[in-house]
Amino acid sequence: MTPHRFDLIIVGASFAGLACARAAARAGLQVAIVEKKSSSGDKLHTTGIVVKDAIDTIPWLQQVPAALVRQVDGVRLYSPNLRHVDLHAPGYYFWATDTPALLDWMCASVQADGVTLLSGTLFEQAARDGAAGWRVSVKSVASQEPFELKAGYLVGADGPHSRVAKALGLSLNTQFLFGIEHEYGQASLETNLLHCFIDRRLAPGYIGWAVAGAGINQIGLARRLSPSGASVPAKQAWMAAFMAKIAPHVNVGDAAPLATRAGMIPCGGVLSRVSDARVMLVGDAAGMVSPVTAGGIHTALQHGDAVGNAVATFLQGGAVDGGDPADPVRGLVRQYPKFRAKRTLRWLFDRFQADWIFNLALDTEPMRQAARMVYFHRRGKPE
Repeated sequence: MTPHRFDLIIVGASFAGLACARAAARAGLQVAIVEKKSSSGDKLHTTGIVVKDAIDTIPWLQQVPAALVRQVDGVRLYSPNLRHVDLHAPGYYFWATDTPALLDWMCASVQADGVTLLSGTLFEQAARDGAAGWRVSVKSVASQEPFELKAGYLVGADGPHSRVAKALGLSLNTQFLFGIEHEYGQASLETNLLHCFIDRRLAPGYIGWAVAGAGINQIGLARRLSPSGASVPAKQAWMAAFMAKIAPHVNVGDAAPLATRAGMIPCGGVLSRVSDARVMLVGDAAGMVSPVTAGGIHTALQHGDAVGNAVATFLQGGAVDGGDPADPVRGLVRQYPKFRAKRTLRWLFDRFQADWIFNLALDTEPMRQAARMVYFHRRGKPE
C-alpha cells in the first residue's frame, strides 16, 4: 500500500516538480509526486531545448544518458524574406533532447531516490490540516476513485493552467503564446544549427523553428493567441503555411508528422502571488518562463531544486533565510527571476514587430549582437 502521509506533495512531474522532488528526497523528506498523465513524457508541450547555462550549472543534467541528447552548436536566424545569418558563441551549444525519454529517465531517477510517483492521479483540492500542513484530495484518472493524501508542504508544478493555483487562490497565468510542433523521422536541413524564423504574419509575437533533434526532427512555431483562441483548422493552417514557406531551407517532402506537440506557453513573467503558508508554485505554474525566448527548463530545474532544499530545511527545523516567519520558504520568491528587461522586450515585440525592419537589419552588426545576447546570454557579449 502506498503510504498516504508525506512530508511534501508536489503536483506535476514537470522539470520543476522533478527537480524539487529530487532535492527534497535527497535531503531526507518523504516525497510524493501527483501526476495526472500515465507517463511524464506523454502529450508534451515543450520543444525540450536545454541551454548551455543549464548544462553547466545543474549537476543532475551531467548524469543524463548521452543517447537522450544531441549537441547543436549554433543558431541560423532567418529574416521574413528568408535571408539568414549564422550565430555562434565561443564554447556555447544547446542540447536538443529526446524529451519524453528524458522526463521518463528523470522520473525513474527520483523514484530511485525514494520519491513516490502517483501517475494517472488528478489533483482536485487541498484544505489546511490545522497548522501542520494539508489534506490533499486526488482521484485516479482511470477508475475515478477518490482518495486523500496528507502533507506538511505542497508545491504546485503543474503547468501554465495550474490547478493548485486555482484551488488555493494564487495567481494564474493570463498571457500566453500558443505553440505547435511536428516531429518527423526524416528532414532536409543543416543539422548542426537551431533554425529560427521571424515572420509577423505566421508567428506574431514569437518565431518558428526547426532542429535536428535526438532521433527526430522537430519543426514548429509559436505565436500570440487572442483571448478568444483559435479553431483547430486555423492552427493547422498556420503550420501548413509555415512548412510551405521554409521548404527551401527545411524540407520534409510529403512525409506526415510522426507526432504533434502543442500547448500554451506563459509569457507574462513570474506571477504576483505564487506562495502562501506552506505552499509554493514553481516552473510554468509560477510563470517562470522567459517572456522573450519562451525558455523555461533552466529556471524550472534551478528553482525547483532550491524550493525542494528549502522545504526540507524548514520541515526539519532548520533556518531558511528571509520570508514570512510562519513559513521562511516563501522568502525564495525574492529569488525568482524578475525578467524586467525581457518583459520590456516582450511589450515592444508585441506592439512594434515589423517584418521590414528585420529584412533590412538582419545582417547588420547591432542586430547580430542583439541576437547573440538573446540566444547565448552572457556568452554572446562582445569580447
